[in-house]
Amino acid sequence: MIIAALLLLQGYSPETEAVMNRSRQQAQERRAATSSARGTKAGGEGATGSLVALPLPPEVAARLQACLDTAIADPTEGAKVASEWALAGGSYHAAQCRGFAFSRAEQWDQAITAFDAGAAEAEKAESSLDAARLWVQAGNAALAGGKPDSARGYFDAALGHGLPDGLPKGEVYLDRARANVALDDLMAARTDMDVALNQAPQDPLAWLLSATLARRMNDLVRAKADIARAGQLSPDDASVALETGNVAMLTGDEAAARAAWTKVQTIAPDSEQGKAARAALAQLGAEAPVPQKP
Repeated sequence: MIIAALLLLQGYSPETEAVMNRSRQQAQERRAATSSARGTKAGGEGATGSLVALPLPPEVAARLQACLDTAIADPTEGAKVASEWALAGGSYHAAQCRGFAFSRAEQWDQAITAFDAGAAEAEKAESSLDAARLWVQAGNAALAGGKPDSARGYFDAALGHGLPDGLPKGEVYLDRARANVALDDLMAARTDMDVALNQAPQDPLAWLLSATLARRMNDLVRAKADIARAGQLSPDDASVALETGNVAMLTGDEAAARAAWTKVQTIAPDSEQGKAARAALAQLGAEAPVPQKP
């Protein structure tokens, strides 16, 4: 019964939903907003050495934010506005908005091209931190578009420029770990994931993905510890609860697995996680709770 339930879980995995797809557009939006919010702030936000971000004049910051807002409301119109801005000398800021608009429309090849061109323009402008950020965005677009090898190359380029310690660097290592998982290079993924955890220890997604990676590598002690940390940081995340059940089952704690999968039903009964948890509970002979309509 236990083996059957675990085999059933192979139809859904956190790597498929969380690692490859989950929150990618949100990540693009967060990075775009962070860049536009820099305003007139000079320097590299804690960067050291030769890492530089050019000051962003208020009028450019305002135009970038307006372009991003347009892309959020209407990606096609956002791409048009960005292209017009590029013709008017918008440089890599216009390219960033154009790539963002294509990402919103899930036109990944066009997004990759726009971000890559923007990074090249930022390089010419000697704004190395902006170039690194745009390469990260190109990498995320490549991952979303099913091109993990290209994605890894973009993340390599970003990290090669150096990034300030902390969450930004941690996210890039996490992204490169995702690319390595997609390329089935689990040892490289583990190395990158450990750096990501060191740089961004408060990111629950990093701990979730570290746990799923450890499970795939048959390191159940590590998987159990990491998913517990993810649960502490994000107790109401359905992906975390689902993986908690997966790890519990593999470590022989059927009661904990049942509890975790039942929790998924409470958090997100109609989600892909909810469907997977419901199927697993059925395999265990457990009756999943009936979702309550609000």
